[in-house]
Formats: sequence, structure tokens, C-alpha cells
Amino acid sequence: MALYIRELEEKEWIQLESLLDDQSSDVPSQRLMIVLLSAQGHRVQEISREVDLHPINVRKWIHRFNAEGMEGLHSGKSPGRPPVFSEEQKDKIVALANGDPRKLGLSFTQWSLQRMRDYLVDQEIVDQISVETIRQVLRANGVRHRMLSGWSKDTKARPSLYTTLKTPQGLGIRSYSGRMSSYYSNP
Repeated sequence: MALYIRELEEKEWIQLESLLDDQSSDVPSQRLMIVLLSAQGHRVQEISREVDLHPINVRKWIHRFNAEGMEGLHSGKSPGRPPVFSEEQKDKIVALANGDPRKLGLSFTQWSLQRMRDYLVDQEIVDQISVETIRQVLRANGVRHRMLSGWSKDTKARPSLYTTLKTPQGLGIRSYSGRMSSYYSNP
């Protein structure tokens, strides 16, 4: 059985058409087109092709309009997953990365992501955390790991980490330090 929009009232037609012309409308034009095309007798498959949405989504918006009217075309705020770590915990992770492990009585001089993970769990700053999550928290706060000097805050003035070295054969070799190796220098 074909699915269509219920019969529209005159004021709904006018409102739909004016919203379609209004660029600042909070209702996406695809949804408005779905309602208008369905009201004109187009089938779900035709509407799907016209608005470039999957037929399941076209049916969803038709059902929502039929049940809730114009209000059904507005998106509700999706709650999403609640934050796993508080801002305070994230700040502690960033501070830890920028700090010296020796000042905390630890035997190493630089943090690795695994060492940070172990420390955060041992000190009960977090219940559990993955190395990748630590990396993401640090990256979101502009902290990057640098091979020779540990963790540092990104700045726009910092030169590129990669430079291209040229061998006598003209092959490009990438170096993290930016220094020419005597191995690649011309004889």
C-alpha cells in the first residue's frame, strides 16, 4: 500500500511553500519537499530519488508529518553519548603530559601514552582510559608528542616537523630532526 501525506489544509500549503523559499528556515528543504511532493501524489520511491534520501527516511518524515504536523518536521536534539571524562580530568591529563615525571617521584624522564594511562589509573584520576583516548584529549588541547623533546603545546610559529633530505641519487628522505646526516652528504 502506498504511503502519502494526509490531506493538507490551505494554511499548511502556504506555510510549507514560504518555508521552502526562506533560506533561514530551521526545517531542511528536503523535508519540506517530501511533504509537498507527497501531497501532490508522488510515491515514496519517486520522492526518494528527487530529494536524494533513502526511502526509509522519506517514509519516516511522512509518518512524522502525519502524526505531528509541521512540528514533526523539526529535528529534536539528539542526546548523544554523555561525556565520559570531566573537564577537570581532561585538564589533569594535559597538565600531566606537560609535566616532568621525575617531579612526581617516577623513574623515567618522559611520558609515553602507556605510562600516562597507567599513572592516571593508579592515581585514580580516571577509572579506566585507553591510550587512544589520551591521545585524543591531548590533541584536542593542542598537545603533540615530539620524538626528541617529549610533549609540547602546538604553536603556529613552530616549523614543520618534516624536512626533505636529498641523497646523491635525488631520492627524498624524510627526517624528523631536520638535520642532514653525513650518510647522505655528497662525497
